[in-house]
Amino acid sequence: MKTAIVIPARLQSSRLPEKVLADLGGKPLIQRVYDACLRATEVDEVWIACDHERVEAVCRTFTSHVIRTSEQHESGTDRIAEAARGLQADYIINVQGDEPFIDAATIDAVAVALREGQENMVSVYALGEDPTGLEDPNTVKVVTDNAGYALYFSRAPIPFPRDGKAAEGPLFQKHIGLYGYASAFLQTFAGLPAAHLEQTEKLEQLRALAHGYKIKMLEVSHPEKGIDTLEDLEQARKKFNL
Repeated sequence: MKTAIVIPARLQSSRLPEKVLADLGGKPLIQRVYDACLRATEVDEVWIACDHERVEAVCRTFTSHVIRTSEQHESGTDRIAEAARGLQADYIINVQGDEPFIDAATIDAVAVALREGQENMVSVYALGEDPTGLEDPNTVKVVTDNAGYALYFSRAPIPFPRDGKAAEGPLFQKHIGLYGYASAFLQTFAGLPAAHLEQTEKLEQLRALAHGYKIKMLEVSHPEKGIDTLEDLEQARKKFNL
């Protein structure tokens, strides 16, 4: 069974345009993400799915595993679905193009869960105790059932602590945007019509739940923050320039 990582790399991201080409300790951000993915031991290949000739040209300076995709895709999932059609892989893992600190162990855990659990879709979360994170709409929360499957994702505080504190355990579960798919399900998912919940919250994973599919959630201990803003980029540069 073959597992491939596909990294979607869009030139014009909404909050920090051209961030995938930004310098990070002497290498472009997208190369840092690619290098981090190469450390995973439970995957067979790492590919980059890009939407622009400038991104493609930069990526080809360090790898031949580059697939040019349409500029019209509205989500990273749609982009990797197009790229995956040309790959002979049973499982596809979507690592965001702005995650240079992604832990290889987390990628491996997703790969194992896909293969051994025969799951259609797998993602990850970390326990959150900071009340500001619970209220922050940029911090996506997920609630799960007793078997570890997602019940709902939201930018709102879930679960809502009516008495001012969680009844038991962590305050919330912070969703981390790493996804693994069975290859056939990825194509099914990309072909589903957008759901009302997805469009309201601007969270594409809600499309799967709205259409009755399950998402297996894995807990991770030390998630690293991706690069969404110029401030995030400057903090990342400090880490690489130590």
